Amino acid sequence: MFWTLPTLLTWARIVAIPLIVGIYELPIDMPTRNLMATVLFVVVALTDWLDGWLARKLNQTSSFGAFLDPVADKFLVCAALLILLQLDRVSALVALVIIGREIAISALREWMAQIGASRSVAVHMIGKLKTTAQMVAIPFLLYDGRLFGVVPTRLCGTVLILIAAVLTVWSMVYYLQKALPEIRAKAR
Repeated sequence: MFWTLPTLLTWARIVAIPLIVGIYELPIDMPTRNLMATVLFVVVALTDWLDGWLARKLNQTSSFGAFLDPVADKFLVCAALLILLQLDRVSALVALVIIGREIAISALREWMAQIGASRSVAVHMIGKLKTTAQMVAIPFLLYDGRLFGVVPTRLCGTVLILIAAVLTVWSMVYYLQKALPEIRAKAR
C-alpha cells in the first residue's frame, strides 16, 4: 500500500515541492526559473490524475492512498501559492482564502469522519471545479510571460485564481451547509 505505483506518484508530488521552491533560489534569470517551475508544476500536477487512474486500473486503491492524495495536492497548491505571494503574483487575500479553506475543510472532514458522518462532506463538483481552476491558474502565474508570444499568462492566471477563490468560498459554504445538521445534532 505504501509503495504501489499510484502511491509512489503521490509521494513524487510531495518530493517535488521543495524542488519547485528551490528553482527560485537558483542563480539563473527569472524567465528560466519561471519556465522550469511551470514545467515541473504541470508534470507533477498531472500525476494527480495519473495516480488515481492507475490505482483504479491496477486495483491498487487503498485508504492510505485516499488519505495521501489530497494531502499531496494541498501541499502542492499551498507551496505554489506561497511562492506566488513572495513573487507578488497573487494577493495575500486570495492566498489566505484558498489556504484557509483547505485547512478548514480538512479539519471539518476529519471531525465528520470521527463522528461517522464523512459522507456529508464528500468531494462535490464545486470542489473539483475549484481544484481545476487552481491547477490551471498556478502554472500561468508561475510562467508570468506571454505563452507562444500571444497569451498573457499573468492576466489569465490572475482571472483564474480569482475564479478559484470564489469557488473556494462557494465550496466551503456548500460543505459547511452539508455538515451543519450533523454539527447541530452533536452540539445537543
